[in-house]
Amino acid sequence: MKNFGDMMKQAASLQGKMEEMQAKIAAMEAEGVAGGGMVRVILNGKGYASKVSIEKDLLNPEESDVVEDLVAAAINDAKSKLETQSQDEMKGLTEGLPLPPGMKLPF
Repeated sequence: MKNFGDMMKQAASLQGKMEEMQAKIAAMEAEGVAGGGMVRVILNGKGYASKVSIEKDLLNPEESDVVEDLVAAAINDAKSKLETQSQDEMKGLTEGLPLPPGMKLPF
């Protein structure tokens, strides 16, 4: 049963590390850019927008479709960057763990 005790200690340690990692990821920010920098969006680690910047030249009512598309593109750009950052952080946490191939954390 010694191995079971060791496994439980490892599980508790991993849980603590996961909680730290989740807090670190939640504190991340990523900036998404579209239209050559005319639209910028900042998302936090949970995927919520904290800031949107639109250059004044784009605020023409006749160009509203363009602005809408650029805002969506900037949000998607920031979301993609956050996902990459999160995956990089998780790789550091799961290195050396005997996980089956293809298994990802968190479950």
